[in-house]
Amino acid sequence: MIRFVAQSVLGLCLVIGAWSGPAAAGWDAASQRLAEEAIAAFKEDNPRTKIFFAKSHGYAVFPAVTKGGLILGGAGGSGTVYEQGRVVGGSSVTQFTFGVQFGGMSFRQIVFFRDKAALERFKAGTLEMSGDVSSVAVTTGAANALDFADDTAVFTLADGGLMFELSLGGQNLSFEPKP
Repeated sequence: MIRFVAQSVLGLCLVIGAWSGPAAAGWDAASQRLAEEAIAAFKEDNPRTKIFFAKSHGYAVFPAVTKGGLILGGAGGSGTVYEQGRVVGGSSVTQFTFGVQFGGMSFRQIVFFRDKAALERFKAGTLEMSGDVSSVAVTTGAANALDFADDTAVFTLADGGLMFELSLGGQNLSFEPKP
């Protein structure tokens, strides 16, 4: 019985990993266009983000992150990184969660970096994104960050799906400079 459960969990991990797929971190013009559309959607849906665009030294925009889970969960997406309003590279986001969860969703995400030091930690791969506990059933709407926490602020804008989640996890962000 234990062997069956272990094989089932391993199989589910492989399925979720394949479903969310590896996100490419490289920059390209199409990704930048999608990022700019996501920025406009955030500013329209949540005017508070305009303050973060003005205050932050840089930000990573992920226009399409897909997430799914059944006990184990995963998410992934790729995006564009800006420093003082200029594109400086591409990024990928991956997430792994464990807990009570069922469903799937897609969302947009922006990670704001308060200052140059925070952005440089992100570029070097040493910025830590903490996990969270959440319960979600959404079709549209933005999650609000009130201020920077640990030199970052994260906004999400749900695009669709249905997901119940009470889980722990964390995100991993990568960076690749623009050629």
